Amino acid sequence: MLPDIAQLIFDSRDEWYKYPAGPMKSGQLLRLRILAAERLEVSEARVVVKFDRNGSEARYPMSCSGSTEKPAGYRQFEGSFRIWDTGLYWYYFELNTGHGWISAGRSETGNQAVPAGPGTADSWQQTVYSRRYQVPEWLCGGVIYQIFVDRFYHAGDYVEMPGKITRRDWGGMPRFKPDENGRILNNDFFGGNLRGIIEKLPYLSDLGVTCLYLSPICEAYSNHKYDTGDYLKVDPMFGTEDDFRELCEKAGDHGMRVICDGVFSHTGSDSVYFDRYGHYGTDGAWEDPQSPYRDWYYFKEDGSYECWWGIDTLPRLNKENPAYRNFICGPYGVARHWLRLGASGWRLDVADELPNSFLQALVAGVKEEKPDAAVIGEVWEDASNKISYGERKNYFEGDKLDSVMNYPLRTAIINFVKKGDAVGIRETVENIMENYPPEVVNCLMNSLGTHDTVRILTELGGKDLGPDPSREEQASEHMTAGEYERSAHMFMLAEALQMTLPGVPCVYYGDEAGLQGYKDPFNRQCYPWGHEDKRLIAWTMMLIRFRRQHEVYKKGRYRTAAAVRALYAFERYDEKEQIMTAANCGRRSEKLTVYRHCRDLLTGNEYENEMTLPGGRVVILLNEDKEDPED
Repeated sequence: MLPDIAQLIFDSRDEWYKYPAGPMKSGQLLRLRILAAERLEVSEARVVVKFDRNGSEARYPMSCSGSTEKPAGYRQFEGSFRIWDTGLYWYYFELNTGHGWISAGRSETGNQAVPAGPGTADSWQQTVYSRRYQVPEWLCGGVIYQIFVDRFYHAGDYVEMPGKITRRDWGGMPRFKPDENGRILNNDFFGGNLRGIIEKLPYLSDLGVTCLYLSPICEAYSNHKYDTGDYLKVDPMFGTEDDFRELCEKAGDHGMRVICDGVFSHTGSDSVYFDRYGHYGTDGAWEDPQSPYRDWYYFKEDGSYECWWGIDTLPRLNKENPAYRNFICGPYGVARHWLRLGASGWRLDVADELPNSFLQALVAGVKEEKPDAAVIGEVWEDASNKISYGERKNYFEGDKLDSVMNYPLRTAIINFVKKGDAVGIRETVENIMENYPPEVVNCLMNSLGTHDTVRILTELGGKDLGPDPSREEQASEHMTAGEYERSAHMFMLAEALQMTLPGVPCVYYGDEAGLQGYKDPFNRQCYPWGHEDKRLIAWTMMLIRFRRQHEVYKKGRYRTAAAVRALYAFERYDEKEQIMTAANCGRRSEKLTVYRHCRDLLTGNEYENEMTLPGGRVVILLNEDKEDPED
């Protein structure tokens, strides 16, 4: 065993050592180089590649091209081969040294090559893909705005419905206490609706938004609508099918698309299909063993049924059932129905609970109906190697998702802004670039907050209430003026990163206006019309304007420029443009090497070669030299 890390040099993210540095297309030539210290006396080398799907292994010989001058004292080995089957592969090196055969694999932290015993090395991941469907080009370079429909804006008459509480105190605290039976009903409605969104399209257009992502709008009992009652109807609390059609048309007039939230893992127990309470008067699955919907669900011998995360109002669906699959994915199914009404795609709730075969059928139907429609999955982890229910998802082979929600980036940005963890955010971003195909990266939904997370301002500056605070604690806690100012400043730093890193930024409604709040339902309060933080709106609007003015944010490449202490800097570049974002989230000033002549888009200040970036500052530097960005 040879523990000295300097004996081997390999960097899977550097195109000199590995080309392509990230994922590769099916049939593309993969070239690998590794340097071994001469004192190891390596006489031969090879690459070991394991196919994730079936465990089969292949070994490819590497040739020695002699000793290197820089760095001195190393021998260079290189090899190349092609991979045709799409999916995940794992690779490491085997070296025959003067001490016998050893393995060379990935270190536990970072991306260094380290020696190990024969066959014991940790592997690098290689994604192989072949895109079957068109990338939604309209999404690249844009900005998504997520709307929780009931809490965005009310227009027209209020709707009264049995069992639901219609509130007229816009901005009031959502009901959060259990009822007399200890149940959280989520049945209070503030009146936000589709016509309200239509009325606020000019605001969203001025902000610079290019895509609206709506929380579920299908008929359902709750205010959040993740307990679907009827997949083919707009909920009466939100409006009508004509309202939705008009929203899509008028959004298009403002240069915006609309994507829907697809909840296909479960329905509500109060639904056309299950009808536990007899509200629909149909042959629902709950009471009728002969119901056409019975096999859509998982019933047990005692008459009970499987639920989503144990919540009995959310019976779990059998996505392998042919009738249900056809109902959602078929030629006249739900997925196509809303596209025909004007939607431009889907965000899929809990995508990891949808079997690969269901996901393939869904995407095939969506793309046949509207080839440039977007299909984005809710995945909280590294989606490139996600395993769920014992199944490797292989989302990015090319026949499933266009992209995913980028929760790992959200975590990294928060940790950087709050704690100055520059190495952590660099590692997260570089890992994404290494594992996700560029087409996927360009469409990543980069959120700082969603309906499932603590509001970003509260996350950054609010008190830490621990892992499981009571609802009473969350309802009563608010930031002081000083805490809010510190949080707002951190938010501005975080948003500058969000708007310029690879992917498509997604603004959760009200984040740009200063909304606070802990977990559900406190992160779902009403948009503060008339009480907005105009400073944050102006900042958001400026960042979006810069983003849309520069083509490099559509598909430009990424490279880390610095990740030292609390300083993180990165470049976005293509053949025409080169822009560096640098943020210092520490207290001390940091020196940063910049372009020979550049201008800060935020302030107009100009710099040459080097600058000193004070703590708590961010710059977005446009290279005003006309040289090739690759130089």
